[in-house]
Amino acid sequence: MNSRYELVAVLLVLININGYDGYITTGIPQLIEHDRRAQPLKLQLALSKNSSQHRPIINRNDGAFRFPEDFLFGAATAAYQIEGAWNEDGKGPSVWDTLTHDHPELVVERATGDRAAESYHLYTKDIEALASVGFDFYRFSIAWSRLLPRGDRSSLNEQAVEYYNRLIDELVAHGIEPVVTMLHYDVPQYLQNLGGFASPLIVDYFQEYAETLFETFGDRVKLWITHNEPYDFCVEGYGTGNTGPLVYASGVGEYLCAHYVLLSHAAAYQLYNEKYRMKQNGLMGITLSGRYYYPATNVTAQDAVDRAIEFQIGWFADPLFGEDGNYPAVMINEIANHSLLEGRTRSRLPTFTDTERTLLRGSADFFAYNYYSSRLVELDNTKYDPRQTPSWQRDARIIQSVDPGWSRAKSSWLYVVPEGLRGILNWVRKRYHNPNVLITENGYSDDGQLDDTARIDYYARHLNAVLGALHEDGCNVAGFTAWSIIDNFEWLRGYSEKFGLFYVNFSDPLLKRIPKQSASFMARVISTRTVPKE
Repeated sequence: MNSRYELVAVLLVLININGYDGYITTGIPQLIEHDRRAQPLKLQLALSKNSSQHRPIINRNDGAFRFPEDFLFGAATAAYQIEGAWNEDGKGPSVWDTLTHDHPELVVERATGDRAAESYHLYTKDIEALASVGFDFYRFSIAWSRLLPRGDRSSLNEQAVEYYNRLIDELVAHGIEPVVTMLHYDVPQYLQNLGGFASPLIVDYFQEYAETLFETFGDRVKLWITHNEPYDFCVEGYGTGNTGPLVYASGVGEYLCAHYVLLSHAAAYQLYNEKYRMKQNGLMGITLSGRYYYPATNVTAQDAVDRAIEFQIGWFADPLFGEDGNYPAVMINEIANHSLLEGRTRSRLPTFTDTERTLLRGSADFFAYNYYSSRLVELDNTKYDPRQTPSWQRDARIIQSVDPGWSRAKSSWLYVVPEGLRGILNWVRKRYHNPNVLITENGYSDDGQLDDTARIDYYARHLNAVLGALHEDGCNVAGFTAWSIIDNFEWLRGYSEKFGLFYVNFSDPLLKRIPKQSASFMARVISTRTVPKE
C-alpha cells in the first residue's frame, strides 16, 4: 500500500476513536493533497486524545522515567519581542510601539522592539535553530497590527500575509508544526484608541481577526492559541497600568479586560466550530499563567492556597473548564461584597449572561499553561477599607512571599520552584477532570552566557517534575515548550535579561543565532526522551 494512504488510514483510526468525525468526510483529500504537511500533526493528535486514555509507564533500565513517544517538545517566541520591522511593509503601531516610543523611560536602557532580533527578515535563521535542536513544534504569535493595522479586514496587509505564509511554509518544510498565538500583548494601537479590552467592541474585532487567520493560514495551522497570559496582560495593563497599554483603572479595568478576553476567545472558538473545524480539523486553546502556592503558615493554609490559585488561574479557567461557565464563586462573592462596601450599585466584576456562559463552557480543546515560578501565601485578614483604591490584590486578600532557600534567576520575579509545576498540573487534573495540557512556556533568565548551566539545571528539574506528573500522578500532559528559542526583547526589561537557548548579540549587524549549552541539553532530552542525570 502507498505510504501516504497508510498514514491517512492511521490518522483516521486515531481521530475517529476520539470523536473527530469531521476528518472522515473532509480530511482525506486534504491529507493527500498536502502529503508533505502530514507529519506535523503529532501534537494535534496528542492533544486530541481522550483524557481517559492513560499513557503506559515506561522506564529505562536504570529505573528513570522516559517521556512517552507521543510527547512533543517545542519552543516559543512572540511577535513584538523578535520581529522588529516595526513600521515596515504596511505594519501599524501596537500598544508596545506606543509605550516604547512615548515612554522610553519605562524600559531598561530605553530599549525598544523596533529592531529586536529582526526575525521579520531572519525568520529562516530561527527555523534553522529550531531544527538543529530537534523541536517538534514552534509556538509563535502573529502581530495583529501587522496583518490588520486598523484591526479589521478593511486594512488587510498583503505583505504581512506573504511574510506569515513564508514563515509557516518554511516550518512545514522542516517538519515543524506551527502553533499560532493570535495575540501576545501587542494590541493594535488603533483598537486601543477605541478602548481596547476594556470595551465590548473588541469582541467583534477579535472575531473578525480570528476569521482572517483561519481563512488565510488554517489549511496549515492546526493549533491555535487565542490569547497569551490574560492575567498578566489585564492586571498590569488595565489595572495597575504598569505595562502596555498603560491603562490605570485599578479594581475595574482588570476585570473588564478579563471579561472581554474571555468573550473574544469564546467568539473565536464558536466561529471556528461553525465554519472551519469540519474542513480544517484544528484545535484551539488559551494560554493561562499563574503560580503555584505553598502555605506560608499552618493557619488556614489550604484556604489561602486555593484562594490564591482561584483568583489567578481559576479566574480564566473556571469559565472555560468549570461546570457552569462562570467565574470562581470566591471571586464573585468577594468582589460583590467589596463593591457593596464601596457604595457601588453593582459589582466591579462583570456578569456573564446565560448565553455567554453557555458559549464559554467547554470553549477550549486543551489546557495551555505557562509556568515559571511559585510563591508562599497567607490570607490577609485585615478589615477591608472601602476608602482605599480597589484592586485585584485587595480583592484577592493574599500576601505572597518567597522561601529564602529558593534560588533566583536574573529576573527579580523568577524564583526556581520546579515542584510548583507538578503542583499546578495536579491542581488542574483534580479541578477540571484531567484535561489534556500543553505547557506553552517555561524558561530561565540570565545574562546571555553561552555556558548557561543554571538554565540547564532549571530545565532538568522542571522536566523531571513533568515526568513525575505524567507517570506517578496520571496528569495528561501532551507537550513542553521552552521559552525561548532565541534571546529577545523582554518587555520592560528590554535586553537586560535573556531567556534564549540561542544567544543573540544585539549590537552585531548580522544578529547571529549562536547555540548555548542549553540548546545541546534540550537536543539530548528530545533525542533520548529522558532527562540526563549529569
